[in-house]
Amino acid sequence: MSPVQEIPIELEKEVVVLDFALPDMKELNQVLSAQLEQTRSRRISTETREKLLKATLGLTKDEAEKVYRKAYVTAGRLTEAEVEIVLSEKKQIIRRNGILEYIDVDETIDAVGGLEELKRWLKQRSNAFTERAREYGLPQPKGMLILGIPGCGKSLIAKTTSRLWGLPLLRLDMGRVYDGSMVGRSEANLRNALKTAESISPAILFIDELDKSFAGNSGSADSDGGTSSRIFGSFLTWMQEKSSPVFVMATANRVERLPGEFLRKGRFDEIFFVDLPTKEERQDIFKIHLSKRRSEIDRFDLDQLSTVSEGFSGAEIEQALVAAMYEAFAQDREFTQLDIIAAIKATLPLSKTMNEQVTALRDWARQRARPAASSVAEYQRMEF
Repeated sequence: MSPVQEIPIELEKEVVVLDFALPDMKELNQVLSAQLEQTRSRRISTETREKLLKATLGLTKDEAEKVYRKAYVTAGRLTEAEVEIVLSEKKQIIRRNGILEYIDVDETIDAVGGLEELKRWLKQRSNAFTERAREYGLPQPKGMLILGIPGCGKSLIAKTTSRLWGLPLLRLDMGRVYDGSMVGRSEANLRNALKTAESISPAILFIDELDKSFAGNSGSADSDGGTSSRIFGSFLTWMQEKSSPVFVMATANRVERLPGEFLRKGRFDEIFFVDLPTKEERQDIFKIHLSKRRSEIDRFDLDQLSTVSEGFSGAEIEQALVAAMYEAFAQDREFTQLDIIAAIKATLPLSKTMNEQVTALRDWARQRARPAASSVAEYQRMEF
């Protein structure tokens, strides 16, 4: 018996290899029931029990028992609120892996301005990984691809979904996957990372800048001996055949760099396009960022600010606001509406500096992706 499979050559033909899997929900339920009985805790609801059990999937029985005890000692009870304490043990598994990164998310989905159609789609699937959804006959969601102009909230929406769904968010850094020290090492790194993600599922696997992670696979035979192509093929196969509840959430800016295999139906449940914010969405973005910095924002004319910032992305609006605050801070005074307008006028947005690229992306997405803004989605439904 060993955690590592190293069978001597002399015994290879004589030995039967059995994988001893991590405990499933039924076994973990026994651990939780024993803990509740020991602590004489009050009865918990079926939904709370399910969340506590799913939070410990991927842990051994000993680890699950320890973390339930830790949650009870910390809070004096075992309820849905203690799921965060239970999830903390999973962070240690991720840190030991080295390739995946566990992302802590503080902001809720309300911190994202606009994108109502995308938010509605995500809220509809907030209970998609529960047993109730399986009994209803729903398949587990596979993933989604968010295309869009840089600085429009793609990464933020991916991060806040973790809190909305109550699932751990794991970031797959492709830069850590590639390892040229040994032939086959990069492929093994990817397999280990995906195996770790599956072991602690249900979880969200977040891949930022997908277009840059897999852009070079077509000509990789000349540049890296075909490593990128093999990793790309392995990842595609895993996405197609995975049965574990790992939701892949990917973002991309340059759609022309994405291989066609990624964009076909079946890899992702939906492909969303995040365009530059509309006037109403810019008002929401100004309101969110001003509220973060000042308790009273009635002195600002949000309608005027959204009008003068036409063509600006959410990130550019935030930076214009920060620039206005620096200007007023240097003069030892409170920043005003005019400071923000002056900062906006002094900024040349990406939609103008990279106009051709933005136009090409919009033209591609008009017929091939679902709009993230509710106003555009509603218009397309009426047109249909």
